[in-house]
Amino acid sequence: MVETNEPVETPEPKQLSLVEALVPALSLILLVALSYYLFGDAGSSGPNQVALVVATMIAVFVARRRGFSLQSLSDAAIGSVGSGMGAIFILFAVGALIGTWALSGTLMAMVYYGMKVLDPNYFYVTAAALCAAVSVGIGSSWTVVGTIGIGLMGIAVNMDLDPAIAAAAIISGAYFGDTTSPLSSSTHLAAGAASADFYDHIRETALTSAIALGAALFVFWFFGQAANEVDSSAKEQAIVGAFHITPWLFLPLLVVIVLALFKLPPFTTIFIGALVGGLMAVILSPERVLVFAAADESVPTALALIKGVWLALASGYTASTGIPALDVLASRGGMSSMLNTIWLVITAFAFGGVIERTGMLDRLVGPIIAAARTTTALVSSLVGAVIVTNVATADQYLAVVLPGRMFKGAFRQRGLAEVVLSRSIGASATPTSALVPWNSCGAYMAATLGVSTFEYLPYAVFNFTSPLLPILAALFGIRMFGRNPEQAVPTNGT
Repeated sequence: MVETNEPVETPEPKQLSLVEALVPALSLILLVALSYYLFGDAGSSGPNQVALVVATMIAVFVARRRGFSLQSLSDAAIGSVGSGMGAIFILFAVGALIGTWALSGTLMAMVYYGMKVLDPNYFYVTAAALCAAVSVGIGSSWTVVGTIGIGLMGIAVNMDLDPAIAAAAIISGAYFGDTTSPLSSSTHLAAGAASADFYDHIRETALTSAIALGAALFVFWFFGQAANEVDSSAKEQAIVGAFHITPWLFLPLLVVIVLALFKLPPFTTIFIGALVGGLMAVILSPERVLVFAAADESVPTALALIKGVWLALASGYTASTGIPALDVLASRGGMSSMLNTIWLVITAFAFGGVIERTGMLDRLVGPIIAAARTTTALVSSLVGAVIVTNVATADQYLAVVLPGRMFKGAFRQRGLAEVVLSRSIGASATPTSALVPWNSCGAYMAATLGVSTFEYLPYAVFNFTSPLLPILAALFGIRMFGRNPEQAVPTNGT
């Protein structure tokens, strides 16, 4: 036998049929639905991750039948998980920040002063407006939710307000800035995916988002009118008795906001905020740090203080004030508290990598684009494709890029300006990412605010109103610009 060194040709994988492309996506939806039925909110602590792994294996099996190699599918999954490492490290940083801010008393200071200043009847609308203002300034929903959002949730709990509505108000406000701020990475990505002028995109998206935010603020104002009057004086006294409350405790929050305005990477910004929180604990409440460290008497005080802060960064702070309700509120955080969420993100990104590599999304969306005979149908199809991508790939950035790439030609053929495409993507991709439990954004919001995605979803008015507005704009022919500046595109024209 003669041996040759010529490479063996590998046949090109065949395109999946529509049914084959549907199988993994439907499997995931059914498995997650079953997980929620069997385990409720506890599904994110393991069952949902198992559902994602099983769905990934189903996708691999379907792809193998069409000639995709296991190596290529494995590389796709690993590459996708690698692309999510930024989100994973941010989750670790947020866990560390919550731990040291709980140890220092920063969270309790936010709760204390918030109860003094905020009216329960206007809490929801105020929280949404505050988060919207800050998110426009720093361009990051994750940073807003991981800092101000945590404090606002503590205030809501102490005012006996509905945590699901409070979380929805925080998220609605935070995502307003993420879709409209010139500092937001997703805003730049949406404009780039459609090849639209960035400032035209900002202008159009701001108009759409302002309408969605206005609707959200009205709803949150309405919900607030049903809130009961709360006498928080006893809780305020308990906080003052257990923590050294001073405006200096807001320094870590101020540092995070300033660093975010200077556009430092989110992980760096948040982790520095965590370290500043640990420093404030050492300076203002060293006795609490020493008690938490439970260090042996032979250990020097300086090392014991370091140990206490280190523990808070790693595993969070456990309060021992003697007041059960206060201990529950103040005991939280640590990098380890984010491990279940990170597990969810890893499995979701692996599934998304296989889905993208096999072209399943293209196969699902192609017939929809071909069937979209009117402008309204085309925009509706785009919004639907964005939501499906958020569900299937678990990543808001892929939900921006992939549909943008798939629909760019169709929008051009209809004579629609690039900004119409970018506006529709921006209004639907980023906001809806927070509504999918296994999406990195939905998982982050649930883990950070302590409210499951399914609980806050019905109240996240901005997030589910925003993607409807591009469809309504197409239906009524509002600001549907043509590629030629003088050309108006008919509402339902081809």
